[in-house]
Amino acid sequence: ESIMKINPYVHFAGTCEEAFAYYGKVIGAKTTVIMKVGGSPAEEHMPKDWKDKVLHGEVTIDGHVLMATDAPPAFYCKPQGFSVTLHVDDVADAERKFNALADGGSVGMPFSATFFAKGFGMCVDKFGIPWGVICPIEM
Repeated sequence: ESIMKINPYVHFAGTCEEAFAYYGKVIGAKTTVIMKVGGSPAEEHMPKDWKDKVLHGEVTIDGHVLMATDAPPAFYCKPQGFSVTLHVDDVADAERKFNALADGGSVGMPFSATFFAKGFGMCVDKFGIPWGVICPIEM
């Protein structure tokens, strides 16, 4: 039987590479793939000034893959209806990561203890990506 994986694929408004660098700094993400528009078959279909934008990129976060692209202005839609969620075992580390992701963005639910977690918070980062950070209660 084959194994399937689910990977979020997020769209940025031209800031994918900058976001990946930021995620590396604040949550330890490692950039594994950056394919640029320039030199690709898609180049002729993209805005002329988008040669250095990301056609396809991937970062790994503790072995999990987050995929992304820079969506051209005519096709970009503000992300909504989902969040990329980090499960962090240490509550202090979870809060630090939440605060770093929220920095320059907006907080939907401040990080705090809840009935279902030692700590949980929701935010939209400065790149427009919705995040949840949870430090689960040990079951």
